[in-house]
Amino acid sequence: MAEPRLTSYERLDGSEVRAVITYLGERIDTYLPRHPGLRAATVELGKVVDGLQERRRSAPRQRAALVLVSRVLIGVLAAVSLVAVVIAVRDAVGRAGKLAAFEWLPVLESLINDLVFAGIAIWFLLSLADRVVRNDLIRRLHRLRSLAHIIDMHQMSKDPAPVLGRAAAPGSREAEDAQDAQDSARLSPRTMSARDYGLYLEYCSELLSLTSKAAALCAEESTDALVLDTVSEIENLTTGMSRKIWQKISLLRETPHT
Repeated sequence: MAEPRLTSYERLDGSEVRAVITYLGERIDTYLPRHPGLRAATVELGKVVDGLQERRRSAPRQRAALVLVSRVLIGVLAAVSLVAVVIAVRDAVGRAGKLAAFEWLPVLESLINDLVFAGIAIWFLLSLADRVVRNDLIRRLHRLRSLAHIIDMHQMSKDPAPVLGRAAAPGSREAEDAQDAQDSARLSPRTMSARDYGLYLEYCSELLSLTSKAAALCAEESTDALVLDTVSEIENLTTGMSRKIWQKISLLRETPHT
């Protein structure tokens, strides 16, 4: 179980984030093997990061294909619009002597509408690749937001009150050690020793931090304002959740267990 080392200091590398997630999973398997829910959350986060890495590898080809399609459609649209304008102008010039001045208004209005709609369609096609990338990243960020709430639910279901109650209760050291041993032998994940509670909560905090790092990977791929705002929102969310977790950890550390 070797600790991963960072190799890049210019940008956040998805492979290094994935290595840290794998390392965290190995630590959970070693020190908290009776808590599969936390391990499953780690596996899911790893899958999300794997998907982001796969997307990063395929993104240039996808973007190139979308740009090519949009440019072809823009060319076709521009050609059709030009032909329509030329035909309209030719017909109008041919009937110039037969039309009164006010009768030109519908012709001009129709011409302007055609040009406006053509411009809107061209703008839509020009931004097609960026919007596809943004929608894909937003979908992945929504998955990370949901995963952060799931991790928070894991720590919320772990109440250290029984451990704190035993620590404050009068009794001999041998009786407390026997109680801790009895609790450690139980299969219920809700009954843990103070050491296991502390590890569990710390691992939840690390998972939330890694979720924030996974969201930051999306910011490495796009500078879209909506994507950056969503990344910041997830970072603030995970920071607030970690703050609540460390309040529990502080209670465990401040309460004597001997």
